[in-house]
Amino acid sequence: MSATVEAELLAAGRAAVAEGRAESLSAWVNNALRRQAEHDRRMQALDEFLAAYEAEHGEITEDEIREAQRRSRARAVVIRTPPAGKGAGSRRRKAGAA
Repeated sequence: MSATVEAELLAAGRAAVAEGRAESLSAWVNNALRRQAEHDRRMQALDEFLAAYEAEHGEITEDEIREAQRRSRARAVVIRTPPAGKGAGSRRRKAGAA
């Protein structure tokens, strides 16, 4: 098999190997292809679900989508983690803080 790979993607794959995050460039490419195949399978399943849902209940409207988004955002819990290397113990206090 022969494939043309964009330079920045090839560099990312080589970096993953050099950093020990991938066994080899071939393994890195195989993992990427596996993730893409899984993504494609899930998107196909979602398309099929939506088609079946709309066949039974009618087309999903923009208003229904906006309402679902509003409800999702209302239930969301925002969790923020400190940037890498900055744990809770390394935070500086403001001047004059006790």
